[in-house]
Amino acid sequence: MIASTLFLMFVMLPVHQEPVGAYEPDWAGIKPRRVIRHADTGNDSLVKAVEALQPGDQLFIATGTYNIRRRFDVRVSGTEGAPIRIEAEPGAKVVITRPDAGQNVVEIGQGGPVHHLCLRGVEITGGSHGLRIGRCTDVWIDRCHIHHTGAVCLSANSANTRRLFLTRNHNHHGGGHGEGMYLGANHGEFTMSESVIALNHIHDCQGEQGDGIEVKQVSWGNLIAGNDIHDTRYPCITVFGTGGKPVNIIERNLCRRSADNAMQVQGEAIVRNNLVIGARGAGFASTDHQGKSLKLSVTHNTIINTGNAFRGVSWNGREGMVLANNVLYSRDKKAIDFPSGGQGVMVAGNIILGGGPREGTFPGKGLGDFMALSWDGEKHDATPVNTGTIEKADKIYFFETDYSGAKRKSLSSGAFEPRQ
Repeated sequence: MIASTLFLMFVMLPVHQEPVGAYEPDWAGIKPRRVIRHADTGNDSLVKAVEALQPGDQLFIATGTYNIRRRFDVRVSGTEGAPIRIEAEPGAKVVITRPDAGQNVVEIGQGGPVHHLCLRGVEITGGSHGLRIGRCTDVWIDRCHIHHTGAVCLSANSANTRRLFLTRNHNHHGGGHGEGMYLGANHGEFTMSESVIALNHIHDCQGEQGDGIEVKQVSWGNLIAGNDIHDTRYPCITVFGTGGKPVNIIERNLCRRSADNAMQVQGEAIVRNNLVIGARGAGFASTDHQGKSLKLSVTHNTIINTGNAFRGVSWNGREGMVLANNVLYSRDKKAIDFPSGGQGVMVAGNIILGGGPREGTFPGKGLGDFMALSWDGEKHDATPVNTGTIEKADKIYFFETDYSGAKRKSLSSGAFEPRQ
């Protein structure tokens, strides 16, 4: 099929070409002006210590359990040249909790705007939401452990947020709806934009819903990359549309063992170099929800499932839909399923096992095409060993780096370059 000039421009624009490690804010390396150490676990003294911080301060918290009995809403801000850092002392085990679920454990910017703030290395448990982010810009949450909360582990759904950096966190066993991260609000009431959600480990999201990472409608320009998400009740990653604003990028994520679809993306996104394995629903699914599916490019992913590998429910006749250079293996159903039709979809360079269109596809042989894969995701080394099967990528939709960020040396489909 012949793509429109407009859509070729959309696909070929160079977006997010940075290396894997480029997930930190520009101010990450700025040295503190003053270092303060805190070790008092009583009488909500940690709250008072945080309230007293000034731009350029770094607060190191000593080992201990800090049981907060009042509302803990962080309201201090730094500047680009003098950010505020609140961190566990190196080697310390810092646990922040509260005695009941009547409040969130930690809030940032609920009562007023906060910017240029970093929270790093603390453990948050109990309460309602573990960490709730409000009116925040340039806020960095790094290496925190958020678990066994009364509601969602981490949320940013009560105000518009911009340039959040949510990196290297370990979130699991949230209560209520049970999401690991809930970002933005339904129907675009509040949005998250130009943010980075990267290198997080999220699992055992088994609440009433239980998405791993959920990015709501009209949140835009975000990068969701390098996350390891597994054992969720709803999709490991759920992303809605952007409402016509710049697309979201979803790349280099490992998603496995979902009781729903393993990854679900409505539209207005680039989805590439992800490894998706093992779902009761489809490996990857896309459908209309709070907006229409359109301008969605799904390229260079490796998707392995007992059921449908790829399911594009509302792709028929929609603008800017691409399914190219993927490895799509289904043990029992279809590799590619367009239940409402696939008219106008650019299908090219896909390696498939299971039912699917002939145009734009080549046959795969089975899990023996990879180093060590299992249908349930217990084994997830998807490095190709059968190079003749995999090297069928279409040059128009070719992306030069793979899942690891390494430059491809061959026209390989899927998320991984064959081992040399």
